[in-house]
Amino acid sequence: MPRDIILRKHYIDKIKPFIGQSVIKVLTGQRRVGKSYLLFQLMEHIKAIDGNASFVYINKEDLRFSFINTAEDLNDYVQTNKAKRGTTYLFIDEIQDIENFSLALRSLLLDENLDIYCTGSNANMLSSDIAGHLSGRFIEMSVHSLSYGEFLNFHKQKNSPDAMELYLKYGGLPYLKNLVLQDDVVFEYLKSIYSTIVYRDIINRFAIRNVPFLEKLVHFICSNTGSIFSSKKISDFLKSQRINMPPNQVQLYTGYLVNAFLIHKVARYDMVGKRIFEIGEKYYFENLGIRHAIWGYRLEDRGKIVENIVYNHLLFMGYTVHVGVLGSNEIDFVAKKNQEIRYIQVALAIKEDQTIEREFGNLLKINDNYPKTVVTLDPFQGASYKGIEIVDLRTFCLSA
Repeated sequence: MPRDIILRKHYIDKIKPFIGQSVIKVLTGQRRVGKSYLLFQLMEHIKAIDGNASFVYINKEDLRFSFINTAEDLNDYVQTNKAKRGTTYLFIDEIQDIENFSLALRSLLLDENLDIYCTGSNANMLSSDIAGHLSGRFIEMSVHSLSYGEFLNFHKQKNSPDAMELYLKYGGLPYLKNLVLQDDVVFEYLKSIYSTIVYRDIINRFAIRNVPFLEKLVHFICSNTGSIFSSKKISDFLKSQRINMPPNQVQLYTGYLVNAFLIHKVARYDMVGKRIFEIGEKYYFENLGIRHAIWGYRLEDRGKIVENIVYNHLLFMGYTVHVGVLGSNEIDFVAKKNQEIRYIQVALAIKEDQTIEREFGNLLKINDNYPKTVVTLDPFQGASYKGIEIVDLRTFCLSA
């Protein structure tokens, strides 16, 4: 058990109600966001509340478990190593590397003396491998890069403009706490994580042949973070670069990037017709540090970066997020949770009349009483604007 674990209470508190329950607890998220360490934290918590707890831990990134390749291998290993009496807590890290693992989970779930937890780094495993066989018998917990509050805790920083600048630039992968926060060190590490995600979770898993196109696609999304995206648009762009790639292939490769949690797809929502648009989505990065490592940290991207940070924090808080479309106007984020809605606009600054007109004007056109907020990078102290809350980015990113 690692000794330098920093508690991520936000996630542990969400899982606690399901400890000991006959449902499989599945933690999903991008590689290196801290899923394994959350398993260790859960083990420590369980040991504290159950002094007689027995554990079986399988880590598919550890060569000692390389012999567990199939559902049968997994089932046999657990049956051989579980405790004779009482509850055995089963933890499986990176379970998607076991062939037909969902069949083993379905069988193991029948044992009332097993309490099962697992992690995975590919979203597709839920929809195709788990949900089909274990409908109603699992709960999914999405694990993200460190929030700004967690970043401050991990790096022992005080909330300040300098700390936010570090967060905007390097992102929130937990391991960064062990590195010197300077460009040559951090970006070299982040490039290695990007390569692992691309090659292990995309190229190898889906037998990708056109690797140069995949890399060009990632660069295109870096350049167009938070912009309306369509498969035809990038297909046309590639044709101008003498690369012939049909829109359906673009859509397929983009789906691979989403499944690997490298990027998030955010659909547009018609606020009048109450429907999701099938085309014209936006994409944001799970970890901005990885984006900057492969694209660069550019001044002209400041607005995109702040918008991405706001989106990530809404995910961290448990919201389902869409881009709002209100006639010819756009609302940056329509965030929903527990039947409640929040409307969010993002601006670098609100000093110019034109910016005030655009950001507040769009929100004022919404004809309901749900909370409306403008998040700005610049600090702001003062009253709301016509009932619309104004919050600076650091304050917003520390909200629960």
